[in-house]
Amino acid sequence: MIYQDFYNKSIKNPEEFWMNQSHSIAWYKTPSVILSKDKNDYYQWFEDGELNLSYLCIDKHIEDGFGTQNAIIYDSPVTNTKQHITFNQLHNEVSKLAGGLKALGLKKGDTIIIYMPMIPQATYAMLACARLGIIHSVVFGGFAPNELAIRIDDCKPKAIITASSGIEIERVIPYKPFVDDAINLAQHKPVSVIVFDRKLEEEIPHKEYDIDYEALVSKSSEAKPVNVKSTHPSYILYTSGTTGTPKGIIRDTGGYATALKFSMNYIYGVHEGDVFWAASDVGWVVGHSYIVYGPLLNRNTTILFEGKPIKTPDASTFWRVISEHKVKSMFTAPTAIRAIKKEDPNAELMKPFDMSSFKYLFLAGERCDVATLKWTEQHLNIPVIDHWWQTESGWPMIANMVGVELQDIKPGSAGLPVCGYDIRILNEEGDEVTSSTEGYVAIKLPLPPGTLSNLWGNPKRFKSGYLDRFPGFYFSGDGGYKDEDGYIFITGRVDDIINVAGHRLSTAEMEEVVSSHKSVAECAVFGVHCELKGQKPLGLIVLKTNITTEDSQIQNEIIQDIRNEIGAVASFKDVLVVQRLPKTRSGKILRKLLRNIADEHNYNIPSTIDDADIIEEIKQVYIAKNIGIHKIQIS
Repeated sequence: MIYQDFYNKSIKNPEEFWMNQSHSIAWYKTPSVILSKDKNDYYQWFEDGELNLSYLCIDKHIEDGFGTQNAIIYDSPVTNTKQHITFNQLHNEVSKLAGGLKALGLKKGDTIIIYMPMIPQATYAMLACARLGIIHSVVFGGFAPNELAIRIDDCKPKAIITASSGIEIERVIPYKPFVDDAINLAQHKPVSVIVFDRKLEEEIPHKEYDIDYEALVSKSSEAKPVNVKSTHPSYILYTSGTTGTPKGIIRDTGGYATALKFSMNYIYGVHEGDVFWAASDVGWVVGHSYIVYGPLLNRNTTILFEGKPIKTPDASTFWRVISEHKVKSMFTAPTAIRAIKKEDPNAELMKPFDMSSFKYLFLAGERCDVATLKWTEQHLNIPVIDHWWQTESGWPMIANMVGVELQDIKPGSAGLPVCGYDIRILNEEGDEVTSSTEGYVAIKLPLPPGTLSNLWGNPKRFKSGYLDRFPGFYFSGDGGYKDEDGYIFITGRVDDIINVAGHRLSTAEMEEVVSSHKSVAECAVFGVHCELKGQKPLGLIVLKTNITTEDSQIQNEIIQDIRNEIGAVASFKDVLVVQRLPKTRSGKILRKLLRNIADEHNYNIPSTIDDADIIEEIKQVYIAKNIGIHKIQIS
């Protein structure tokens, strides 16, 4: 199959293309309306179709005679646990948990928050919700109670499913106390909190709303999957917004199932029965699409990994998992590879392992630097493929579609547009730019199936955030360019979202926390380059006059405030005291300039700057504190 021909068909006649792809999944009611518009005048796919995600991920494979195939391999070096879960076993766990939720009065259209570590019960919870048409919202366990409370108030769950704790290498994370704290902070109060006790010898605080997970499952009967419309929301997934308020991305059901099935075969190059591993977390979009729904829809064995690329126990962990479980295709973030490379620069720890099953490594979540790509190619000797997508898209937008035709790999590029995505590079006026000219990355509407359908409870923000900037297009929020061969290079966000180890975080939200400190007069938080994590936040603060507290104490308090309000996931560790911040003559803080001073040897000084002398002042602070490129000047 030739990529360009296949791609062109998807752009020239999207309805016919995606109708054909929809035949690869089992519908309760086959759709006759392929592409239409919803009440908000936005595109929707397979409007009159009916199906169930949980059925497609579990029951269908059992009916086809594959009940004894491993559905999930749970590999947890932090607890020294390995568990092989067949489709038959998965059916029992999911259908009984669904029965328990049904007995509690939960039904199609209700919402549930799932706040779980990387354990099998997290996947059971997601699939049990899908089985009943309950809309789940999985919140990453690294978020602090305040962030969880914001999500509780936004999606108003009737219940929360959580665990007693998570494990971060050797540190126990108290999930249940975090949930209790979040409920105290939230205006909305869930009726029930279903708690899975991991029996890690930690004390679990008990509340009246608590329900024991295992007791609920043991006494419940199995629930059958319910029919839902293709347009029924399968889940809400929150992503950082530029205002500091998270955006609840709504994912449909039928379009999502069609897109994921398509992507497993044509992008990731895996067939039914193959082993696939997305080394991510169920709290992120990668975990939704490629730990749970995508592989299971495609009857792949999916790896559920509770550990880290290093220190669990060392930098050989990824290679051990690939070898032991015969992984064919894997997805991880460049951060993970950089961490392994730092610990084991010559890949000595890879050598004892049989890697013959391993055919493709996919990298995403942040731009992959050329050095990391080349190191990985050298030591794995397989295609290492950078690709690009977003929480909003739900599946890849730019990639090397290995299941169609492996293309040449260009270091620094995320590849070529994926079928269904008509990607254009636009200037400020919305006109296409010439090749190799940087502009705004936008996608001509309609987007393909599986992409966001709206924002939860906020259609106005959906329209203003994604559709108004360039009418007729979805605006990605990223900048980039196409070269003469059509390869796309993503240069980064054009707003205040930073990418820390593949996690999208809002610097506006961090600034709110920093500015609330009693000693801070004004501040700026922005992302700077980090060799390990891609980006990391840097905070600059101007203190109020007559402050007698030591700078170090103020800095430590601010770092702790960020940890308490946003969570350790922010990786906020650097706060610098400065005399003043660079501003335009109208008083706007020049955050991009602050970032450029840290990261770039050559940069443009905005003509609107109020006082250019401040640049040297900031540079001297960076040199003194060993920030960015200025660390080379430390003797």
